[in-house]
Amino acid sequence: MGLKQLLFGRMIERRLAAYQNELMEKHCEEVRHIYQTMRGWRHDFHNHIQALLALSGEEEKTREYLLNLNDDLIRVDSILKTGNVMVDAILNSKLSLIRARKIEVNAKAWVPDNLRIAEIDLCVVIGNLLDNAMEACLRQPPEEHRFIRVFLGVLKNQLYLSVSNSMAGAARKSGGKYASTKGTEGHGYGLLRVDRIAEKYGGYVNRQSEEGAFATEVLLPL
Repeated sequence: MGLKQLLFGRMIERRLAAYQNELMEKHCEEVRHIYQTMRGWRHDFHNHIQALLALSGEEEKTREYLLNLNDDLIRVDSILKTGNVMVDAILNSKLSLIRARKIEVNAKAWVPDNLRIAEIDLCVVIGNLLDNAMEACLRQPPEEHRFIRVFLGVLKNQLYLSVSNSMAGAARKSGGKYASTKGTEGHGYGLLRVDRIAEKYGGYVNRQSEEGAFATEVLLPL
């Protein structure tokens, strides 16, 4: 093996290692956020029990308290149930982290039983698109309207995934393709992974950008 090939191989290894480390950091952050949320629920649950105990014997006040608590739970319950456990896990962990960053989320998702695509590949596509969308939102000035919209379902006998997000300015292109704006050494691997998975299943990826917004559509045959 020549010196040039050796150096090129080491460069690729470094970039892959950086990308994998970045993914691991994101996963750890998601787990930490879920853990903190669960601790918050536990704390609130304890307070509610104490309040109900204090209202013991006061039926009307207890009923009013429970109705208000039910309203709060309905507002908090933002869990998506797609029909697929793995997709539920990746979507809800990512969207929970996105909401914690004060980014407005609008999401609808449903996954049919007759998936041709492997669940792990679908989760990779979803995870990368949501990571890119969140990072684009976080690069906006805090006073600007930050949003992410997600739709996952069936369109013309194909699995259809759409992720759109706000962003500062418009996305730039390099070599006819939209380029990642990440500041990490592993930049661009997420976009490449999405493209490779779509290609693997004979699917289609469409990206569009205008001032202040970016959208990605992925179609995968069922």
